[in-house]
Amino acid sequence: MRLEITCQDRVGIAKEVLAIFVEQEINLKGIDAITETGQIYVHIPDLEFSQLQYFMPQLRLIDGVLDVKTTGFMPSERESIVLETIVRTFPDPIISIDPKACVFGYNDVAKQQIALSNQDIVGQPVSQWIKGFNFVRYMEGDEILAQTRKVKYLEEDFVADILPIFVAGENNAKVLAGTLLMLKSEARLGQQVNAFRHPKDNDFKDVQANSAIMKKILREARRMANLNSSILITGETGTGKELLARSCHNASERAEAPFMVLNCASLPDAASETELFGRLANGECKKGIFELADGGTIFLDEVSEMSPKLQSKLIRVFEDRSFRRVDDENEIKVNIRFISATNKNLLSLVEHGNFREDLYYRLNVLALNIPPLRERRQDILPLAETFIYKAAQLNHRSNVSFDSNCSEFIEHYPWPGNVRQLENVLLSAVSLLDGEIIDIAQLQLPNYTRDHGYLEQEFSGTLEDAVKGFEADLLRKLYPAYPSTRQLAKKLGLSHTAIANKLREYNINKKTVKI
Repeated sequence: MRLEITCQDRVGIAKEVLAIFVEQEINLKGIDAITETGQIYVHIPDLEFSQLQYFMPQLRLIDGVLDVKTTGFMPSERESIVLETIVRTFPDPIISIDPKACVFGYNDVAKQQIALSNQDIVGQPVSQWIKGFNFVRYMEGDEILAQTRKVKYLEEDFVADILPIFVAGENNAKVLAGTLLMLKSEARLGQQVNAFRHPKDNDFKDVQANSAIMKKILREARRMANLNSSILITGETGTGKELLARSCHNASERAEAPFMVLNCASLPDAASETELFGRLANGECKKGIFELADGGTIFLDEVSEMSPKLQSKLIRVFEDRSFRRVDDENEIKVNIRFISATNKNLLSLVEHGNFREDLYYRLNVLALNIPPLRERRQDILPLAETFIYKAAQLNHRSNVSFDSNCSEFIEHYPWPGNVRQLENVLLSAVSLLDGEIIDIAQLQLPNYTRDHGYLEQEFSGTLEDAVKGFEADLLRKLYPAYPSTRQLAKKLGLSHTAIANKLREYNINKKTVKI
Protein backbone atom coordinates (compact mmCIF):
# COMPACT_ATOMS: atom_id res chain seq x y z
CA MET A 1 0.00 0.00 0.00
CA ARG A 2 1.01 3.64 -0.42
CA LEU A 3 0.60 6.48 2.10
CA GLU A 4 0.63 10.23 1.48
CA ILE A 5 1.80 12.15 4.55
CA THR A 6 1.41 15.94 4.45
CA CYS A 7 3.84 17.76 6.75
CA GLN A 8 4.92 21.22 7.74
CA ASP A 9 8.39 22.32 6.68
CA ARG A 10 10.34 21.45 9.84
CA VAL A 11 13.87 20.14 10.30
CA GLY A 12 13.84 16.52 11.50
CA ILE A 13 10.19 15.78 10.74
CA ALA A 14 11.03 13.18 8.10
CA LYS A 15 13.26 11.35 10.59
CA GLU A 16 10.42 11.22 13.16
CA VAL A 17 7.98 9.93 10.54
CA LEU A 18 10.32 7.16 9.41
CA ALA A 19 11.06 6.23 13.05
CA ILE A 20 7.43 5.14 13.45
CA PHE A 21 7.85 2.63 10.61
CA VAL A 22 11.05 1.30 12.19
CA GLU A 23 9.32 1.06 15.58
CA GLN A 24 6.44 -0.95 14.05
CA GLU A 25 8.90 -3.09 12.06
CA ILE A 26 7.25 -2.12 8.77
CA ASN A 27 9.47 -2.62 5.75
CA LEU A 28 9.74 0.40 3.41
CA LYS A 29 9.63 -0.52 -0.29
CA GLY A 30 10.04 3.06 -1.45
CA ILE A 31 10.06 6.71 -0.36
CA ASP A 32 9.31 9.90 -2.31
CA ALA A 33 9.67 13.34 -0.73
CA ILE A 34 8.11 16.41 -2.37
CA THR A 35 9.71 19.23 -0.41
CA GLU A 36 7.96 22.06 -2.30
CA THR A 37 4.48 20.98 -1.15
CA GLY A 38 5.49 19.14 2.03
CA GLN A 39 4.45 15.58 1.13
CA ILE A 40 6.20 12.34 2.04
CA TYR A 41 5.06 9.27 0.12
CA VAL A 42 5.91 5.81 1.43
CA HIS A 43 5.39 2.41 -0.18
CA ILE A 44 4.85 -0.34 2.42
CA PRO A 45 3.42 -3.89 2.43
CA ASP A 46 -0.33 -4.17 2.81
CA LEU A 47 -1.32 -4.05 6.51
CA GLU A 48 -4.16 -5.67 8.37
CA PHE A 49 -6.95 -3.27 9.32
CA SER A 50 -6.22 -3.60 13.04
CA GLN A 51 -2.53 -2.83 12.50
CA LEU A 52 -3.41 0.14 10.28
CA GLN A 53 -5.92 1.42 12.85
CA TYR A 54 -3.20 1.56 15.50
CA PHE A 55 -0.44 2.80 13.20
CA MET A 56 -2.15 5.77 11.44
CA PRO A 57 -2.97 7.78 14.64
CA GLN A 58 0.67 7.53 15.73
CA LEU A 59 1.75 9.29 12.55
CA ARG A 60 -0.89 12.00 13.01
CA LEU A 61 0.35 12.69 16.58
CA ILE A 62 3.78 13.78 15.28
CA ASP A 63 4.16 17.56 15.63
CA GLY A 64 3.90 19.08 12.15
CA VAL A 65 2.07 16.17 10.46
CA LEU A 66 -1.10 17.68 8.96
CA ASP A 67 -2.70 14.69 7.24
CA VAL A 68 -2.16 10.99 6.55
CA LYS A 69 -4.11 9.11 3.87
CA THR A 70 -3.75 6.23 1.46
CA THR A 71 -3.01 6.95 -2.22
CA GLY A 72 -3.09 4.91 -5.40
CA PHE A 73 0.49 5.45 -6.51
CA MET A 74 3.80 7.11 -5.70
CA PRO A 75 4.78 10.15 -7.83
CA SER A 76 7.88 8.33 -9.07
CA GLU A 77 5.76 5.32 -10.02
CA ARG A 78 3.40 7.46 -12.08
CA GLU A 79 6.27 9.22 -13.84
CA SER A 80 7.94 5.90 -14.56
CA ILE A 81 4.72 4.31 -15.89
CA VAL A 82 3.94 7.30 -18.12
CA LEU A 83 7.42 7.29 -19.62
CA GLU A 84 7.41 3.52 -20.01
CA THR A 85 4.03 3.64 -21.77
CA ILE A 86 5.21 6.36 -24.17
CA VAL A 87 8.37 4.48 -25.05
CA ARG A 88 6.71 1.07 -25.22
CA THR A 89 3.92 2.16 -27.57
CA PHE A 90 6.05 4.44 -29.78
CA PRO A 91 5.62 3.34 -33.43
CA ASP A 92 9.37 3.30 -34.18
CA PRO A 93 12.04 1.07 -32.56
CA ILE A 94 13.69 2.60 -29.47
CA ILE A 95 16.74 1.08 -27.77
CA SER A 96 18.54 2.41 -24.69
CA ILE A 97 22.17 1.48 -24.08
CA ASP A 98 24.44 1.83 -21.06
CA PRO A 99 27.80 3.70 -21.06
CA LYS A 100 29.51 0.54 -22.34
CA ALA A 101 27.19 0.45 -25.40
CA CYS A 102 25.31 -2.63 -24.17
CA VAL A 103 21.51 -2.84 -24.43
CA PHE A 104 19.76 -1.66 -21.28
CA GLY A 105 16.16 -1.56 -22.54
CA TYR A 106 13.95 -1.43 -25.64
CA ASN A 107 10.35 -0.91 -26.68
CA ASP A 108 7.80 -3.35 -28.11
CA VAL A 109 8.60 -2.55 -31.75
CA ALA A 110 12.31 -3.24 -31.28
CA LYS A 111 11.54 -6.48 -29.42
CA GLN A 112 9.32 -7.72 -32.27
CA GLN A 113 11.95 -6.85 -34.87
CA ILE A 114 14.94 -8.36 -33.05
CA ALA A 115 12.81 -11.42 -32.21
CA LEU A 116 14.88 -12.69 -29.28
CA SER A 117 14.18 -13.21 -25.59
CA ASN A 118 14.93 -10.54 -22.99
CA GLN A 119 17.91 -12.54 -21.69
CA ASP A 120 19.42 -12.67 -25.18
CA ILE A 121 19.10 -8.88 -25.72
CA VAL A 122 19.72 -7.03 -22.44
CA GLY A 123 23.40 -6.70 -21.60
CA GLN A 124 24.52 -7.58 -25.12
CA PRO A 125 26.54 -5.11 -27.25
CA VAL A 126 24.18 -3.04 -29.37
CA SER A 127 26.61 -3.48 -32.27
CA GLN A 128 25.08 -6.94 -32.79
CA TRP A 129 22.02 -5.26 -34.30
CA ILE A 130 23.12 -1.70 -35.20
CA LYS A 131 26.17 -1.18 -37.39
CA GLY A 132 27.75 1.86 -39.01
CA PHE A 133 28.36 3.89 -35.82
CA ASN A 134 30.89 3.40 -33.01
CA PHE A 135 28.83 3.93 -29.85
CA VAL A 136 31.71 3.11 -27.47
CA ARG A 137 33.94 5.79 -28.97
CA TYR A 138 30.98 8.22 -29.02
CA MET A 139 30.34 7.82 -25.27
CA GLU A 140 34.04 8.00 -24.40
CA GLY A 141 34.41 11.33 -26.19
CA ASP A 142 35.08 14.64 -24.45
CA GLU A 143 31.90 16.31 -25.71
CA ILE A 144 28.87 14.06 -26.10
CA LEU A 145 26.14 15.73 -28.13
CA ALA A 146 22.88 14.56 -29.65
CA GLN A 147 23.19 13.71 -33.33
CA THR A 148 21.42 12.00 -36.22
CA ARG A 149 23.18 9.32 -38.29
CA LYS A 150 22.37 6.81 -40.99
CA VAL A 151 22.97 3.27 -39.67
CA LYS A 152 22.32 -0.35 -40.56
CA TYR A 153 19.70 -1.81 -38.23
CA LEU A 154 19.05 -5.53 -38.78
CA GLU A 155 20.87 -5.16 -42.13
CA GLU A 156 18.48 -2.42 -43.38
CA ASP A 157 19.02 1.32 -43.74
CA PHE A 158 17.65 3.38 -40.85
CA VAL A 159 18.11 6.91 -39.54
CA ALA A 160 19.08 6.97 -35.85
CA ASP A 161 18.51 9.89 -33.48
CA ILE A 162 21.30 9.39 -30.91
CA LEU A 163 20.37 11.12 -27.63
CA PRO A 164 22.76 11.02 -24.63
CA ILE A 165 21.20 10.61 -21.16
CA PHE A 166 22.79 12.55 -18.28
CA VAL A 167 22.08 12.54 -14.55
CA ALA A 168 23.21 15.14 -12.03
CA GLY A 169 26.40 14.26 -10.17
CA GLU A 170 28.45 16.00 -7.48
CA ASN A 171 28.58 19.81 -7.73
CA ASN A 172 25.98 19.72 -10.54
CA ALA A 173 28.37 17.84 -12.81
CA LYS A 174 26.72 15.85 -15.60
CA VAL A 175 27.26 12.10 -15.46
CA LEU A 176 26.56 10.03 -18.59
CA ALA A 177 24.05 7.29 -17.76
CA GLY A 178 23.67 5.96 -21.29
CA THR A 179 22.21 6.79 -24.68
CA LEU A 180 18.76 6.54 -26.22
CA LEU A 181 18.50 5.44 -29.87
CA MET A 182 15.36 6.32 -31.82
CA LEU A 183 15.32 4.56 -35.20
CA LYS A 184 13.30 5.37 -38.31
CA SER A 185 13.12 3.26 -41.46
CA GLU A 186 13.12 4.71 -44.97
CA ALA A 187 9.43 3.83 -45.32
CA ARG A 188 8.50 5.61 -42.07
CA LEU A 189 10.51 8.67 -43.05
CA GLY A 190 8.69 8.69 -46.39
CA GLN A 191 5.32 8.56 -44.63
CA GLN A 192 6.27 11.47 -42.40
CA VAL A 193 7.56 13.57 -45.30
CA ASN A 194 4.34 12.89 -47.24
CA ALA A 195 2.27 13.81 -44.20
CA PHE A 196 4.23 17.05 -43.92
CA ARG A 197 3.84 17.88 -47.59
CA HIS A 198 0.24 16.72 -47.89
CA PRO A 199 -1.37 17.29 -44.51
CA LYS A 200 -4.75 18.13 -46.07
CA ASP A 201 -6.10 14.75 -47.21
CA ASN A 202 -8.91 15.11 -44.74
CA ASP A 203 -10.13 18.36 -46.27
CA PHE A 204 -12.42 16.41 -48.61
CA LYS A 205 -14.25 14.81 -45.68
CA ASP A 206 -17.35 16.98 -46.22
CA VAL A 207 -17.76 15.77 -49.82
CA GLN A 208 -19.91 12.63 -49.70
CA ALA A 209 -18.37 9.88 -51.82
CA ASN A 210 -20.03 6.49 -51.44
CA SER A 211 -20.74 6.02 -55.14
CA ALA A 212 -18.02 4.86 -57.53
CA ILE A 213 -18.33 8.01 -59.66
CA MET A 214 -17.85 10.36 -56.68
CA LYS A 215 -14.91 8.32 -55.39
CA LYS A 216 -13.30 8.73 -58.81
CA ILE A 217 -13.98 12.50 -58.76
CA LEU A 218 -12.40 12.84 -55.31
CA ARG A 219 -9.31 10.92 -56.40
CA GLU A 220 -8.93 13.32 -59.33
CA ALA A 221 -9.65 16.36 -57.14
CA ARG A 222 -6.97 15.35 -54.62
CA ARG A 223 -4.40 15.13 -57.42
CA MET A 224 -5.50 18.47 -58.87
CA ALA A 225 -5.50 20.24 -55.50
CA ASN A 226 -1.71 20.59 -55.33
CA LEU A 227 -1.36 21.81 -58.91
CA ASN A 228 -1.49 25.50 -59.74
CA SER A 229 -3.51 25.16 -62.94
CA SER A 230 -7.08 26.46 -63.21
CA ILE A 231 -9.96 24.06 -62.51
CA LEU A 232 -13.40 24.21 -64.14
CA ILE A 233 -16.10 22.44 -62.11
CA THR A 234 -19.33 21.70 -63.95
CA GLY A 235 -22.62 20.24 -62.75
CA GLU A 236 -26.26 21.02 -62.19
CA THR A 237 -27.38 23.62 -59.67
CA GLY A 238 -27.02 22.40 -56.10
CA THR A 239 -24.57 19.56 -56.72
CA GLY A 240 -21.91 21.05 -54.41
CA LYS A 241 -19.52 22.77 -56.80
CA GLU A 242 -18.44 25.43 -54.30
CA LEU A 243 -17.87 22.81 -51.58
CA LEU A 244 -15.59 20.84 -53.93
CA ALA A 245 -13.75 24.04 -54.93
CA ARG A 246 -13.22 25.01 -51.29
CA SER A 247 -11.99 21.48 -50.50
CA CYS A 248 -9.46 21.69 -53.36
CA HIS A 249 -8.21 24.99 -51.94
CA ASN A 250 -7.98 23.63 -48.38
CA ALA A 251 -6.05 20.58 -49.58
CA SER A 252 -3.55 22.72 -51.51
CA GLU A 253 -0.43 24.56 -50.45
CA ARG A 254 -2.53 27.76 -50.63
CA ALA A 255 -4.76 26.62 -47.76
CA GLU A 256 -3.52 29.29 -45.34
CA ALA A 257 -4.18 32.05 -47.90
CA PRO A 258 -7.64 33.48 -48.73
CA PHE A 259 -10.38 31.67 -50.63
CA MET A 260 -12.40 34.45 -52.28
CA VAL A 261 -15.80 33.79 -53.89
CA LEU A 262 -16.89 35.95 -56.82
CA ASN A 263 -20.45 35.47 -58.06
CA CYS A 264 -20.18 36.51 -61.69
CA ALA A 265 -23.94 36.80 -62.17
CA SER A 266 -24.39 39.33 -59.38
CA LEU A 267 -21.48 41.63 -60.26
CA PRO A 268 -22.65 44.66 -62.28
CA ASP A 269 -20.25 46.10 -64.84
CA ALA A 270 -20.42 49.52 -63.21
CA ALA A 271 -18.91 48.18 -59.99
CA SER A 272 -16.77 45.38 -61.39
CA GLU A 273 -13.52 47.33 -61.87
CA THR A 274 -13.38 48.69 -58.34
CA GLU A 275 -14.61 45.41 -56.86
CA LEU A 276 -11.98 43.36 -58.69
CA PHE A 277 -9.00 45.67 -59.00
CA GLY A 278 -9.46 48.19 -56.21
CA ARG A 279 -9.10 51.95 -56.46
CA LEU A 280 -6.62 54.68 -55.59
CA ALA A 281 -8.47 57.79 -54.41
CA ASN A 282 -7.05 60.82 -52.56
CA GLY A 283 -3.87 58.91 -51.87
CA GLU A 284 -5.75 56.10 -50.14
CA CYS A 285 -5.86 52.59 -51.53
CA LYS A 286 -8.95 50.38 -51.56
CA LYS A 287 -7.93 46.81 -52.29
CA GLY A 288 -9.96 44.72 -54.72
CA ILE A 289 -10.67 40.99 -54.73
CA PHE A 290 -7.59 40.13 -56.81
CA GLU A 291 -5.27 41.87 -54.38
CA LEU A 292 -7.01 40.48 -51.30
CA ALA A 293 -6.73 36.95 -52.72
CA ASP A 294 -2.98 37.19 -53.40
CA GLY A 295 -1.38 33.82 -52.64
CA GLY A 296 -4.76 32.13 -52.48
CA THR A 297 -7.68 31.07 -54.68
CA ILE A 298 -10.49 32.94 -56.42
CA PHE A 299 -13.65 30.93 -57.00
CA LEU A 300 -15.57 32.23 -60.02
CA ASP A 301 -19.12 31.04 -59.37
CA GLU A 302 -21.61 31.02 -62.26
CA VAL A 303 -18.76 31.90 -64.61
CA SER A 304 -21.06 31.45 -67.63
CA GLU A 305 -22.93 34.60 -66.52
CA MET A 306 -19.81 36.76 -66.67
CA SER A 307 -20.34 39.86 -68.81
CA PRO A 308 -18.25 40.38 -71.98
CA LYS A 309 -16.56 43.39 -70.34
CA LEU A 310 -15.55 41.37 -67.30
CA GLN A 311 -14.33 38.51 -69.51
CA SER A 312 -11.97 40.90 -71.29
CA LYS A 313 -10.57 42.24 -68.02
CA LEU A 314 -10.02 38.76 -66.66
CA ILE A 315 -7.94 37.71 -69.68
CA ARG A 316 -5.26 40.27 -68.77
CA VAL A 317 -4.93 38.91 -65.24
CA PHE A 318 -4.61 35.36 -66.60
CA GLU A 319 -1.89 36.38 -69.06
CA ASP A 320 0.32 38.56 -66.84
CA ARG A 321 -0.89 37.80 -63.31
CA SER A 322 -0.89 41.57 -62.90
CA PHE A 323 -3.35 44.48 -62.97
CA ARG A 324 -3.73 48.15 -62.10
CA ARG A 325 -6.06 49.64 -59.56
CA VAL A 326 -8.58 52.16 -60.88
CA ASP A 327 -6.87 55.60 -61.14
CA ASP A 328 -3.47 54.07 -60.37
CA GLU A 329 -0.63 53.67 -62.88
CA ASN A 330 1.36 51.13 -60.84
CA GLU A 331 1.30 47.46 -61.84
CA ILE A 332 0.44 45.01 -59.07
CA LYS A 333 1.66 41.43 -59.39
CA VAL A 334 -0.44 38.71 -57.81
CA ASN A 335 -0.17 34.96 -57.31
CA ILE A 336 -3.71 33.63 -57.74
CA ARG A 337 -5.26 30.31 -58.64
CA PHE A 338 -8.65 30.32 -60.37
CA ILE A 339 -11.33 27.70 -59.79
CA SER A 340 -14.55 28.24 -61.77
CA ALA A 341 -17.98 26.66 -61.71
CA THR A 342 -20.93 26.60 -64.07
CA ASN A 343 -24.14 24.67 -64.62
CA LYS A 344 -24.13 25.46 -68.36
CA ASN A 345 -22.29 24.11 -71.37
CA LEU A 346 -19.50 26.67 -71.71
CA LEU A 347 -18.23 25.20 -74.97
CA SER A 348 -21.69 25.62 -76.50
CA LEU A 349 -21.70 29.26 -75.38
CA VAL A 350 -18.28 29.68 -77.01
CA GLU A 351 -19.58 28.20 -80.26
CA HIS A 352 -22.45 30.69 -80.26
CA GLY A 353 -20.20 33.64 -79.48
CA ASN A 354 -21.51 34.19 -75.97
CA PHE A 355 -18.28 33.35 -74.14
CA ARG A 356 -14.69 34.17 -75.09
CA GLU A 357 -12.85 31.17 -76.44
CA ASP A 358 -9.46 32.29 -75.11
CA LEU A 359 -10.92 32.67 -71.60
CA TYR A 360 -12.64 29.28 -71.82
CA TYR A 361 -9.36 27.47 -72.49
CA ARG A 362 -7.65 29.34 -69.63
CA LEU A 363 -10.39 28.35 -67.21
CA ASN A 364 -10.70 24.77 -68.43
CA VAL A 365 -7.14 23.50 -67.88
CA LEU A 366 -8.31 20.87 -65.38
CA ALA A 367 -11.94 19.74 -65.34
CA LEU A 368 -14.25 18.11 -62.82
CA ASN A 369 -17.87 17.24 -63.47
CA ILE A 370 -20.17 16.53 -60.53
CA PRO A 371 -23.07 14.29 -61.56
CA PRO A 372 -26.59 15.02 -60.24
CA LEU A 373 -27.86 13.07 -57.24
CA ARG A 374 -30.17 10.93 -59.40
CA GLU A 375 -27.05 9.49 -61.07
CA ARG A 376 -25.31 8.64 -57.80
CA ARG A 377 -28.00 7.17 -55.60
CA GLN A 378 -25.45 5.53 -53.28
CA ASP A 379 -24.62 9.01 -51.97
CA ILE A 380 -28.21 10.03 -51.20
CA LEU A 381 -28.89 8.18 -47.93
CA PRO A 382 -25.43 8.91 -46.40
CA LEU A 383 -25.98 12.58 -47.26
CA ALA A 384 -29.47 12.47 -45.81
CA GLU A 385 -28.17 10.93 -42.56
CA THR A 386 -25.55 13.68 -42.32
CA PHE A 387 -28.12 16.41 -42.91
CA ILE A 388 -30.65 15.15 -40.34
CA TYR A 389 -27.84 14.84 -37.78
CA LYS A 390 -26.84 18.46 -38.38
CA ALA A 391 -30.47 19.59 -38.38
CA ALA A 392 -31.13 17.73 -35.13
CA GLN A 393 -28.17 19.46 -33.48
CA LEU A 394 -29.43 22.87 -34.65
CA ASN A 395 -32.83 22.08 -33.15
CA HIS A 396 -31.40 20.58 -29.95
CA ARG A 397 -32.84 17.17 -30.82
CA SER A 398 -31.37 13.67 -30.70
CA ASN A 399 -32.08 10.24 -32.23
CA VAL A 400 -33.96 11.61 -35.25
CA SER A 401 -34.25 9.00 -38.01
CA PHE A 402 -36.31 7.96 -41.08
CA ASP A 403 -38.88 5.20 -41.24
CA SER A 404 -38.15 2.51 -43.86
CA ASN A 405 -40.63 3.87 -46.43
CA CYS A 406 -39.18 7.35 -46.11
CA SER A 407 -35.62 6.06 -46.64
CA GLU A 408 -36.68 4.27 -49.83
CA PHE A 409 -38.57 7.34 -51.05
CA ILE A 410 -35.59 9.64 -50.44
CA GLU A 411 -33.23 7.27 -52.25
CA HIS A 412 -35.41 7.14 -55.39
CA TYR A 413 -36.68 10.72 -55.50
CA PRO A 414 -35.08 12.55 -58.50
CA TRP A 415 -33.93 15.60 -56.44
CA PRO A 416 -33.94 18.18 -59.26
CA GLY A 417 -32.32 20.64 -56.83
CA ASN A 418 -29.69 18.04 -55.91
CA VAL A 419 -27.75 18.24 -52.62
CA ARG A 420 -29.00 21.74 -51.80
CA GLN A 421 -32.64 20.67 -52.14
CA LEU A 422 -32.07 17.52 -50.07
CA GLU A 423 -30.45 19.49 -47.24
CA ASN A 424 -33.15 22.18 -47.18
CA VAL A 425 -36.02 19.67 -47.24
CA LEU A 426 -34.53 17.68 -44.35
CA LEU A 427 -33.76 20.79 -42.29
CA SER A 428 -37.41 21.83 -42.66
CA ALA A 429 -38.64 18.32 -41.77
CA VAL A 430 -36.53 18.08 -38.61
CA SER A 431 -37.45 21.62 -37.53
CA LEU A 432 -41.20 20.86 -37.74
CA LEU A 433 -40.98 17.28 -36.44
CA ASP A 434 -43.09 16.39 -33.37
CA GLY A 435 -41.61 12.97 -32.63
CA GLU A 436 -38.30 11.33 -33.52
CA ILE A 437 -39.23 9.55 -36.79
CA ILE A 438 -39.49 11.28 -40.19
CA ASP A 439 -42.02 9.83 -42.63
CA ILE A 440 -42.78 10.71 -46.27
CA ALA A 441 -45.67 13.02 -45.34
CA GLN A 442 -43.30 15.31 -43.45
CA LEU A 443 -41.12 15.96 -46.52
CA GLN A 444 -42.25 19.16 -48.22
CA LEU A 445 -41.77 17.97 -51.82
CA PRO A 446 -43.79 17.96 -55.08
CA ASN A 447 -45.89 14.83 -55.56
CA TYR A 448 -43.80 11.98 -56.90
CA THR A 449 -44.11 8.27 -57.66
CA ARG A 450 -41.44 5.95 -59.05
CA ASP A 451 -43.77 4.94 -61.90
CA HIS A 452 -45.03 8.33 -63.02
CA GLY A 453 -42.39 10.81 -61.87
CA TYR A 454 -43.38 14.03 -60.10
CA LEU A 455 -45.33 17.23 -60.57
CA GLU A 456 -43.60 20.46 -59.58
CA GLN A 457 -46.86 21.82 -58.20
CA GLU A 458 -50.48 20.82 -57.68
CA PHE A 459 -52.02 20.54 -61.16
CA SER A 460 -54.95 22.73 -62.18
CA GLY A 461 -56.41 23.75 -65.54
CA THR A 462 -56.84 21.85 -68.80
CA LEU A 463 -54.54 19.46 -70.63
CA GLU A 464 -53.95 22.16 -73.23
CA ASP A 465 -52.80 24.55 -70.49
CA ALA A 466 -50.44 21.90 -69.12
CA VAL A 467 -48.99 21.18 -72.57
CA LYS A 468 -48.45 24.87 -73.24
CA GLY A 469 -46.81 25.32 -69.84
CA PHE A 470 -44.43 22.45 -70.48
CA GLU A 471 -43.72 23.72 -74.01
CA ALA A 472 -42.94 27.25 -72.82
CA ASP A 473 -40.70 25.95 -70.01
CA LEU A 474 -38.79 23.68 -72.40
CA LEU A 475 -38.23 26.48 -74.92
CA ARG A 476 -36.99 28.86 -72.21
CA LYS A 477 -34.47 26.24 -71.05
CA LEU A 478 -33.19 25.51 -74.56
CA TYR A 479 -33.18 29.07 -75.88
CA PRO A 480 -29.88 30.22 -74.21
CA ALA A 481 -28.00 27.36 -75.88
CA TYR A 482 -29.88 27.70 -79.23
CA PRO A 483 -30.67 31.43 -79.51
CA SER A 484 -31.22 31.17 -83.29
CA THR A 485 -34.73 30.04 -84.36
CA ARG A 486 -33.17 27.86 -87.08
CA GLN A 487 -30.88 26.12 -84.56
CA LEU A 488 -33.76 25.61 -82.14
CA ALA A 489 -36.03 24.32 -84.89
CA LYS A 490 -33.37 21.81 -85.96
CA LYS A 491 -32.87 20.68 -82.36
CA LEU A 492 -36.61 20.05 -81.83
CA GLY A 493 -37.38 18.71 -85.32
CA LEU A 494 -39.84 21.50 -86.19
CA SER A 495 -40.00 24.06 -88.94
CA HIS A 496 -38.38 27.45 -88.57
CA THR A 497 -41.81 29.11 -88.86
CA ALA A 498 -43.39 26.90 -86.15
CA ILE A 499 -40.60 27.69 -83.69
CA ALA A 500 -40.72 31.41 -84.48
CA ASN A 501 -44.48 31.45 -83.80
CA LYS A 502 -44.10 29.61 -80.49
CA LEU A 503 -41.28 31.93 -79.33
CA ARG A 504 -43.50 34.90 -80.17
CA GLU A 505 -46.50 33.33 -78.38
CA TYR A 506 -44.54 32.69 -75.18
CA ASN A 507 -42.60 36.00 -75.37
CA ILE A 508 -39.23 34.24 -75.49
CA ASN A 509 -36.45 36.42 -76.90
CA LYS A 510 -33.04 37.86 -76.03
CA LYS A 511 -34.65 40.56 -73.89
CA THR A 512 -36.77 38.23 -71.77
CA VAL A 513 -34.39 35.26 -71.48
CA LYS A 514 -30.86 35.75 -70.21
CA ILE A 515 -28.30 34.22 -72.58
